[in-house]
Amino acid sequence: MAGLDRCLQHYISKAKSGCGTRSTFIPTMPALTRCTTGSKFQGVWKKKEKPQSTKKQKTQGGTMNGDNSFGVPQLCVRINTLLRIRTELGVLEKRIVTYLRNCESGHADDISNVMGKKFELSVAACQGGIQQLCEATAYKIIFHDLSHVLWDGLYVGEPASSRIEPLLQELEQNLEIIAETIHNRVRTHVITEVMKASFEGFLLMLLAGGPSRAFSLQDSQIIEDDFKSLKDLFWSNGDGLPDDLIAKFSETAVGILPLFCTETENLIEQFKHVTLKTYDSSTKSRLPLPPTSVQWNPTEPNTLLRVLCNRNDEAAIKFLKKTFHLPKKL
Repeated sequence: MAGLDRCLQHYISKAKSGCGTRSTFIPTMPALTRCTTGSKFQGVWKKKEKPQSTKKQKTQGGTMNGDNSFGVPQLCVRINTLLRIRTELGVLEKRIVTYLRNCESGHADDISNVMGKKFELSVAACQGGIQQLCEATAYKIIFHDLSHVLWDGLYVGEPASSRIEPLLQELEQNLEIIAETIHNRVRTHVITEVMKASFEGFLLMLLAGGPSRAFSLQDSQIIEDDFKSLKDLFWSNGDGLPDDLIAKFSETAVGILPLFCTETENLIEQFKHVTLKTYDSSTKSRLPLPPTSVQWNPTEPNTLLRVLCNRNDEAAIKFLKKTFHLPKKL
C-alpha cells in the first residue's frame, strides 16, 4: 500500500506540473514614471506602449501559448481529477480497514491503525495540488488570457474611453466555463480565487500600469464605478459568491480607491508624512524613494507614491520631478 501511495503522489505531482503558480502569471512591474499632462502626449504614449505591452504579454505566456493542455477547461478537469482521487482514497481506506477488521488475525485492530495512514502522501498531495491548480487557473485567466483587455486595454490612454466592460464580458465567459466544467465541491473555491486575482489585477493596473495610464481627479468616479461592476459580476444578483466573501477580498481595493479622489496637495503631504515616519530620515532634506510594496496599503509610502505617479496633475508632476527626478516615460 505504501508503494501505491507513492505512485499516486507521483501522478498528482505530474498532473499539476507545468500548470504554473500565482508568480508564473504576475507581470513584472515597470519602473516608476511621472505623468505628462495633455491628451496629445497621452496619445503618443499609447502608440509607443503597444509594442512593448505585446512583447511583455508573449513573454508572460511563455510555454503556455498554444498548449491546449493548459486551457481553462483542461485545468478544471485536472482539478476534478485530483478531487476524485482524494474522494476515492477515503473510500479505499475505509474498505481496507473494514477488511482487516473482519480478518481472523488477532492483530487486525493494530493493522487497521497503520492502514489508516497509508495514503498520507497522496492525500496531502491532492489537497496541495487542488489549491495550486485553483490558484493557477485564476491567475492564468486574469493575467494571461485576459491581459489584452486588462493590462493592455483598461484605462490605456483616456480612462473614459477604455473602461472595464470588455474585461467583464470576457471574464464572465470564463466564469461560465468554470461553472459548467468544475465539480460543485470546488466550484466556489475556484471562483473565489478568480475574484481574488481580478481584484489584485485591477489594483496592479491602477498602481503599476505604466506610463500609458494617467488619472485625473474626475476619473476617480469612473474607477469606483468600474470596480463596483467587477464586484457585482461575482455577486451575480445574489446567485454568486456571498457578500461577506466579496467584502473580505475587496477590502484592500476599497481602502485604496479613495486616494484617486484625494486632492494632489493632500496626497503629497500624506506621502511626505508617512515616508519620514516610516524611514526616519535624519536629514529631512530629501525624501528617500520607498521600495516596492509587498502589500498595497493606503497609508504606505510606495502606494501613495504610485498614485502620484499616475496623477495627471501639474503639482504631482513637478513634485516627482523635483524630488525623485522620475522620467516621463520608460
